[in-house]
Amino acid sequence: MTNSELWEQHASWWIEGFTNGADPEYTDQIIPLAVNELIGMKTVLDVGCGDGQIGRALFAAGSQVVGVDPTWGQISVARDRLGGPNYACASASKLPIASESCDAALACLVFEHIDDVDTAIAEISRVLKPGGIFAFFLNHPLLQTPDSGWIDDHFVEPPEQYWRIGAYLVEKESIEEVQKGVFIRFVHRPLSRYINALASNSLIVELMLEPSPPEIFLQRAPEYRLAHTIPRLLYLRLRKAL
Repeated sequence: MTNSELWEQHASWWIEGFTNGADPEYTDQIIPLAVNELIGMKTVLDVGCGDGQIGRALFAAGSQVVGVDPTWGQISVARDRLGGPNYACASASKLPIASESCDAALACLVFEHIDDVDTAIAEISRVLKPGGIFAFFLNHPLLQTPDSGWIDDHFVEPPEQYWRIGAYLVEKESIEEVQKGVFIRFVHRPLSRYINALASNSLIVELMLEPSPPEIFLQRAPEYRLAHTIPRLLYLRLRKAL
């Protein structure tokens, strides 16, 4: 089954578990950060918009927003939920947007699922005006590295808990069962892979954030005593060169 087919089949997993207030990391961390970063931007393109929850927040803050997503199951929900943005079903590798027409672009937890990363980044650079901003959110590559995870080490005294990192430098795709019967495809890439592709398309890093998970998430994960020390999210603000 292809990546797009997996997402069409399991669109409801994302809609039900991560949108419309269901996920505290979106409500308490991601959406406020996106709005704070892009407030005042006249035209914003939301790449991989899902149900449009970030786009709606940006529209409410005064931006004109277009959301694109390759999954009809997401776009149909986004249109039903209204809220201001316009939507189109389209791939990040072939954006139906005029060149140099957007003041800002946004991609939130999207590129972990994109195969042709170079074409997608080139497309975002193409549609941005010179000086435009790209707000780029990733699951932190350290977190997303295959075979990474919490280790409870009882061979030392006192016992320790730490985060084991897998083969970080190896670019690798995997299909993960994120919930019983729900399979989603991920592509792990080291951070340098993204940074170099961005730079080669005139997108230069202005800001990098690795925020601690929000308090409400930590309250739900008492089994991870050191969860506040492991960044789940990576945010880059990039600006297209003039």
